[in-house]
Amino acid sequence: MSAATQASSPDGEPVLELIDLAKHYPGGVQALRGVDLTVRAGELCAIVGPSGSGKSTLLHIMGTLERPSAGTVRIAGVDTAVASDRELAALRARRIGFVFQQFHLLEAYSALENVATGLLYAGIPARRRRRAARAALARVGLSHRAEHTSALLSGGERQRVAIARALVSRPAIVLADEPTGNLDTTTGREIIELLRGLNDQGTTVVVITHDLEIAAALPRRVEIRDGRLVHDVRREAHVELAR
Repeated sequence: MSAATQASSPDGEPVLELIDLAKHYPGGVQALRGVDLTVRAGELCAIVGPSGSGKSTLLHIMGTLERPSAGTVRIAGVDTAVASDRELAALRARRIGFVFQQFHLLEAYSALENVATGLLYAGIPARRRRRAARAALARVGLSHRAEHTSALLSGGERQRVAIARALVSRPAIVLADEPTGNLDTTTGREIIELLRGLNDQGTTVVVITHDLEIAAALPRRVEIRDGRLVHDVRREAHVELAR
């Protein structure tokens, strides 16, 4: 880690804690080595690195989709090492929101129905799921498209639906994996501004990206290379994306 890691950090409670994290695969592949990272409530953080740097593996472990080979992972205070697979599934359903490059929407479902699926495994009745889905769509500016099927939405609208689905359970943290990767430059900029706005409202967001411009524009930039975190820089000033 660089000396920049020692910069002052926010005062919020830790939402994501990774301590001496390692991930090994057969054949001697070391995807992650000695990763230490804390994300606190209210942060907006970019994790940036080139292809093969370990970003995807890190995302999977942060999202409890994979278990590490060594080290500690805590999500909203829960130590994932002592959690069963069922408990991890419940943690993902209630405390972690996912946004993917490919959107992963059901084409024949309306925007409202797609967002409501984010609560399917939370034990919430259908009427309450739809009410929460409408509120989440309003937060991303898509109330007027609630009844349109995914097939009729633009790429930017689809990503807004995906973000609303990630928000609907009011998670402790949202993990956005290359959220602008399938969008044109202008639409991608709008999505980043939306994430900034949601963060201003208190949502904790981690953006995983290879785009250095996006990473440099966010309040905190963590750089990963060869499975190690090599820089961790915070800035106070708002940085505009190039137009």
